[in-house]
Parts: sequence; C-alpha cells; structure tokens
Amino acid sequence: MTRKPTHPGSVFLEDVMKPLNLSVTDAAKMLGVSRKALSEFVNEKAGLSPEMALRISRATNTSAESWLNMQMKLTLWNAEQHTPTNVIPFPLPDVREG
Repeated sequence: MTRKPTHPGSVFLEDVMKPLNLSVTDAAKMLGVSRKALSEFVNEKAGLSPEMALRISRATNTSAESWLNMQMKLTLWNAEQHTPTNVIPFPLPDVREG
C-alpha cells in the first residue's frame, strides 16, 4: 500500500458530523465522551479505541469492526514506514516429499 490510509477521525468528521451539522461538543455529548477526547480523535491527534468504535457504531448504526479496520490499516501503514532492519528471518523447515 503506497497511499496513507485515511484516519477514522477524519472519516467520522467528514461523513458523519459535517452532514449532520454536529459540533464537536454536540457529537461528544451524544457519544457520551468528553469534548476533548472527540476533538483529539477528529483532529487526528488520537487513534480510535475499541470503546470509541463501539460508541460510534451504536450512534451511526455501523459496525465497530469497520471503524477499527480503518484504524488498523492506518496503524499498520505507519509502522511500515519504519520497518526494522535488524530482523533475521526464521529458518524454514526442510520439507521434502518422501
């Protein structure tokens, strides 16, 4: 994957909050989280927790897995930008047909 995946907070802001004309304060209240926690999430300062994924899924009638999948793709992409160079592959077993 060459393009950086979109942060789930950006998706939530653009696809949910803006079309519904919800402020961070209003959306945070509806999700039952602090304004600060939601602000950090939609401004891409914090990742998506499983708890927040559940809250968003209930509020939007979507699956928590779909939201967590977005976060996992982003987290993995970020990790791949700093792939360790000191890893030695395990030896593969010698598999021979008998």
